[in-house]
Amino acid sequence: MSQLDSIAQLLSRRPKRLALLEQIAEQGSITRAAKAAGLSYKAAWDAIDELNNLSEQPLVSRNVGGKGGGGARLTPAGERLLALQQRLQALQAQLLQAAGDEADLELLGRLMLRTSARNHLTGRVRAIHAHGHNDLIDIELPGGSRLQALITHDSTENLQLNEGSSVVALIKAGWLELQLPSQAADVERNALEGRVEQILPANDGPSEVRVSLANGQTLCASIEPDRLATLGLVVGDPVRAQFAASQVLLGTQL
Repeated sequence: MSQLDSIAQLLSRRPKRLALLEQIAEQGSITRAAKAAGLSYKAAWDAIDELNNLSEQPLVSRNVGGKGGGGARLTPAGERLLALQQRLQALQAQLLQAAGDEADLELLGRLMLRTSARNHLTGRVRAIHAHGHNDLIDIELPGGSRLQALITHDSTENLQLNEGSSVVALIKAGWLELQLPSQAADVERNALEGRVEQILPANDGPSEVRVSLANGQTLCASIEPDRLATLGLVVGDPVRAQFAASQVLLGTQL
């Protein structure tokens, strides 16, 4: 199964994301596309982040703060995905007609789980190092950035991981620690560098900071107001996100 196939299947299960892509192609505006697709502006940004992060090439190109709340367009990869989705919709109708038992479809639905982790980064396994009862998994992201995940050896076997395996790294927003690039990085932890794309402050809790990586993927960090004030970050600033290998969960395609 190709990566576009798997993303297209995600769109089939979450039709508002498909509607958002269709509206971005028509409207050229995140705000107008979100409204037409029945999503909030924030939910639209989250959906775009998820889709771009799961693809080796970004599906949507954005300009923050443009006319209508931010301009956006589909990349060639996004246009190919829409064309693929149209073909899958026809196949889906045939599948529903061929299903012999409704329980079969319910089982498929249970297997296709959602996750509460905000960050989903696709990559490939470069190496697997034994570490006691655990394995340290070296993962290369699109563009060449690297990160590590520490999982049990049993998990490595259950996921059937080998060199070259395609994986999705799941990282909760609260596990990311933001630093200025001028600060010394902790060499024992993962470090991904990018630029602040958006800051969503909150009066009653942590703020959200979206960090755009050089490869087109996006991280979302949850950060306390006092820490955000100390860093003095504004949109466009370079920033580093650090997190432990043990804080990276891994998933693979079924």
